[in-house]
Amino acid sequence: MIVSYPSDRYHGETGEVSASFRPVGTPADLTVANGTQTHYLATTASTGGEFGLYQVDMTPRAGGPATHFHRTISESFFVLDGTVRLFDGKQWVDAKKGDFLYVPTGGLHAFRNESDDPASFLILFAPGAPREEYFEKVGTVATMTEEERTEFFLKHDTYWTD
Repeated sequence: MIVSYPSDRYHGETGEVSASFRPVGTPADLTVANGTQTHYLATTASTGGEFGLYQVDMTPRAGGPATHFHRTISESFFVLDGTVRLFDGKQWVDAKKGDFLYVPTGGLHAFRNESDDPASFLILFAPGAPREEYFEKVGTVATMTEEERTEFFLKHDTYWTD
């Protein structure tokens, strides 16, 4: 199978000034009750829907979501620091700095920090999806009615298996 580049999407002749830079030390975009922080490095809005890239800095023993899958997006994890437990659909692995997990659309997965140390990792969604609202509101699902909770997860392409 030969894989080629996609069709042209930029049709100018000289290129354009359109890059965006986010310096280290930029405050997190979201901090949840347990102290875990999420940095919105590249959102679907800023990439025109190409991808979404987020840095998650988890506190010790922060836990994480149960096994789930997505119907419209793939999800990739790259560990920057600490130990992140990743579930690849078959087994849990203790992923360390430099480890990577790609989860295709429909792939079962989960992640968590069960260690006594903080952990930091990147999550890449492709194509881009508006995950910011998901990150910001998932902590409130316990206060939602069953109907609201179902609607929330459907809206955000999250299908639980546990």
